Amino acid sequence: MRILEGEQVTKYFGGLAALSKVDFNVDHGEIVGLIGPNGAGKTTLFNLISGALPLKSGVITFKGEKITGLKPHQICRKGLARTFQSVKVFGNMPVFQNVLLGALFGKTTAISSAAATKEVTELVEFVGLSAISATPARDLTLGNQKRVEVARALATKPELLLLDELMAGLNQTEVAESMELVTTIRDKGITIFMIEHVMKAIMNVCDRIMVLHHGEKIADGTPKEITTSKKVIEVYLGE
Repeated sequence: MRILEGEQVTKYFGGLAALSKVDFNVDHGEIVGLIGPNGAGKTTLFNLISGALPLKSGVITFKGEKITGLKPHQICRKGLARTFQSVKVFGNMPVFQNVLLGALFGKTTAISSAAATKEVTELVEFVGLSAISATPARDLTLGNQKRVEVARALATKPELLLLDELMAGLNQTEVAESMELVTTIRDKGITIFMIEHVMKAIMNVCDRIMVLHHGEKIADGTPKEITTSKKVIEVYLGE
């Protein structure tokens, strides 16, 4: 069953087509990867899905409901959360308060401070940051800042999580830990759509991979199908 679907999704910046008539879908329970060269339109697609940018044309639906034209906070409260390519944390606030914001403001229903505190405590532990929950986010490593973003997104109780280059800039150990985190999030019943350049991660954790090039979808298939696609090898993977 599809949780997210886009039809003929198009976005222009001036006269340049960042995305051109892209069709895509994500099924409940999937981990779907989104890959392609820099400038292919990957983050633009996430910005359109999450409401950060308006569509030029096309339709995006979430759980069968059209979300085109909604504000980011409205889309978030419907159960679709995201992280960002460039980490966006509140640097002066401790880890715990960063995540607490998601719990308090990312949902349609009000939550008591006691319930929010309990939820956030569990989430901070889940992403492995309990020992530094009182540390200002600005003082964390890049990898831990990314985990704060993931925890904050999870605090909104999403059904679908968009991860924008979670593993970029991380060392091999951090990449392995992040791969494990992604699969654990899916095991909790959350569908994942992820942009990633770390091919080891994409090929090992994704059920399906979609490829963009110059704003157009050029491939969509299993990791094996993608790695053997002549077109994908030519424009992105290399020999």
